Amino acid sequence: MYPEYMVAPIREDLTSAGFEQLMTPEEVEKAIKTEGTVLVAVNSVCGCAASKARPAVKMAVAASDKKPSKLVTVFAGMEQEAVAKAREFMLPYPPSSPAIALFKDGELVHMIERYHIEGNELHRVVDNLQGALEAYC
Repeated sequence: MYPEYMVAPIREDLTSAGFEQLMTPEEVEKAIKTEGTVLVAVNSVCGCAASKARPAVKMAVAASDKKPSKLVTVFAGMEQEAVAKAREFMLPYPPSSPAIALFKDGELVHMIERYHIEGNELHRVVDNLQGALEAYC
């Protein structure tokens, strides 16, 4: 785990944009197993989270006409049980951080893994997520 003083501004990058920070497995389960669409951002201290994943989710949500019912985030390397629970819902995809998952009525409908994020330009990640928001929200 990282010191909280180090991750606090990284958390705030998403929570200040309207994402709810989920801290427990129970919070994760309640958030994902709900009607409507839930966008889950698996946050991380890595460079591709800072340069692409967090900006992409904020830009895609802001620019899309169709928005998820709920925006949530879990922090890899911190609340390990909450992250593990979120990753259970993301199966069959392997653990990935950062990652972006879209759920509809509790079912995974779109997944953006780390290799989609770090191996692409920011606008491609935004376009990928916007397409999913338009299709499922």
